[in-house]
Order: sequence, then structure tokens, then C-alpha cells
Amino acid sequence: MAKLQKSIDKRNALVTATIELVNNSGFHATPMSKIAKMANVSPATIYIYFENKQDLVNKTYIEVKAKYTKYAFATYNTTLSVEEGFELIWKRIADYKLKECENAMFLAQCDNTPMIDETSRQEGIKHLQPLLDLWDRGKTEGVIKPMSNYLLYAYSINPLSFLMMSQKRGAFTLDKTHLEDAYQSAWTSIKVFK
Repeated sequence: MAKLQKSIDKRNALVTATIELVNNSGFHATPMSKIAKMANVSPATIYIYFENKQDLVNKTYIEVKAKYTKYAFATYNTTLSVEEGFELIWKRIADYKLKECENAMFLAQCDNTPMIDETSRQEGIKHLQPLLDLWDRGKTEGVIKPMSNYLLYAYSINPLSFLMMSQKRGAFTLDKTHLEDAYQSAWTSIKVFK
């Protein structure tokens, strides 16, 4: 049992080191040797858990995306109205991005780089299915604009990454009023005006 835990600890250390180094240096400036050193393992140990750097980054991305979406949808249920469901999910996403800043930064970098392969990107999108289903229901009910889900995400969820980065740099502090204003802007950007 201790051997299994040690193996899990090593793998987790590699994932944590990958997130930190990618956030601070970018993908291309993060060699496997640096990841191994930060994780306090030999470079050969990486290859016990991952095929190569691409595999390490892809698997880290999918793991972090799964944690992010598990948190985002933890209190959501499909009986809520579209607006109530979106507000709940949006505020959970905002809370995650502010509390789990390192993981959220890593996801933002992954979403804006060709480093993540298409298979992993599609796997990551699957984790967003409850939100995509909510938007589909909203479009059917005439509550959500009949736009591509990519556009809905870009206008309603992506701005949270900008706000998170601004807060991390110390340029802006998100208080409850700012978050409520940001939510209202997100909802207004995707809802149908009647």
C-alpha cells in the first residue's frame, strides 16, 4: 500500500510541477528535465507515467479540466430554469477560477495553444456537457441566442479568465459587486431580449 501511495505521490508531483512551470514559463520553455527536478524525481521516472511531454501535458489538461467542471456542476441540476442554471454554473466557475488560480491559469493557457492535441481538447469539451446541454435547452426555449456554443463560451465564460489574470497581477480586485456586474454582463451577452 505504501508503494502505491508513493507512486501516486510521484505522479501528482509531476502534474503539479507541469502546471507551475507551464504557468510561469510557457509550454516550450518547460523541458522534461525541469519538470522532473521540480517534482523531485529522476527524468526517467516521468516515462513510467507518461509517454512524452505531449502526453504529460494532455493528461494534465484533462485531469485539471475534470476537476474544474466537477466543481462547476457540483450543485447544478436540470430542474432549474435556464437563467437560474446558467447563473449557478457561472458563479461556480468564477469561484473556481479565483480559488484555484493556478489550475485555472493552466487551463487558460491550454485553451490558447496548439500544444493540446485534438483528442484531448475534445475530451475536455465533454466535461462541459451540462453547460452545453443547458445552452441547447435555452436555445430551444428561446432564452439563449441561437449562436455557436464557442461564441456563447467566448462572451460569457472566457472573460472570467481575463478578470482572474488581472486580479493575479494586482491590477484589479474582484469584489462581490464586480462579480455580480460581470455575471450580469455575461448573461446579457447570451440571452435573447424579448
